[in-house]
Amino acid sequence: MNVEVTPLPGIGTRQDFVTRSGRRIGVVTHRDGRFDLIVSGREDPDACAASIALTPEESGTLANLLGAPQLVAQLDKQHGGVGGIVTRQLPIITGSPFDGRPLGDTAMRTRTGVSVVAIVRANDVEPSPRPDFVLRGADVLIAVGTPEGVDAAADLLAKG
Repeated sequence: MNVEVTPLPGIGTRQDFVTRSGRRIGVVTHRDGRFDLIVSGREDPDACAASIALTPEESGTLANLLGAPQLVAQLDKQHGGVGGIVTRQLPIITGSPFDGRPLGDTAMRTRTGVSVVAIVRANDVEPSPRPDFVLRGADVLIAVGTPEGVDAAADLLAKG
């Protein structure tokens, strides 16, 4: 995909791309750290059909929603021929028993046999996170294991 980056003097930048259907989707990154999700037509990128203001936390959550599935799809493709192994996104809900605690406190591998291969936070991916990586609400753990183990890991993160 071709992403166009347009400086917006006094405001920040606009990054957008044209979808297959001809809609232009993008993000305006304001100099003060705010973000706007924008939609416009192919012909006139300055004529917005829709604009949604997002806080930095909301934009991070949206990035997780969009980024984590792509990572899971890549991992699924890589171990697609191996039976009995699944990859799943496991969210850390704000207020979860592990919100604000290190990954090692979950003892996930020992308790469920599941490995956390990455953590998606806002716009960043932490590959092969260490046990001292502190989890936060809205993080998405990318977990690999048996279907039963991944189900148990989801329960573990939700209930402690």
